[in-house]
Amino acid sequence: MTERLTPGDPAPEFTLPTDNGDTLTLEDLRGRKVILYVYPAAMTPGCTTQACDFRDSLGSLQAAGFEVVGISPDVPAKLAKFRERDAITFPLVSDQDKSVLTAYGAFGEKQLYGKTVTGVIRSTFVIDENGTIEKALYNVKATGHVAKLRRDLGID
Repeated sequence: MTERLTPGDPAPEFTLPTDNGDTLTLEDLRGRKVILYVYPAAMTPGCTTQACDFRDSLGSLQAAGFEVVGISPDVPAKLAKFRERDAITFPLVSDQDKSVLTAYGAFGEKQLYGKTVTGVIRSTFVIDENGTIEKALYNVKATGHVAKLRRDLGID
């Protein structure tokens, strides 16, 4: 079973390629609050819904001091197509070997249509300015998750 993070845990550090050819590290984001959300595959219906919900909420999230980063095992070129197709306005990072997803407890056994499979677990992590986990939400739904997260964070 994959170890899951809980509030108060240090957020696992990462250095990952982005959709635009840059590299993003958690250290780069130190001093800001971060919403790191994990999705299984770019350009699939659920993942598109979730990304567009974050895109549409980005202004209010940023106004409340949050940066948003999406992470999946997709290759950077696919992430670039996803960003372009759906006008995604925040960084998408690629974790092809799933080491960061595993460190966050977001890759492992999950239930899919009543069967136990190994894969990406749709999750969201709220990380404070010092790199500490504030919220670790696992098995979130693609639809309605951003609205619920905004309510939980007290963001209009």
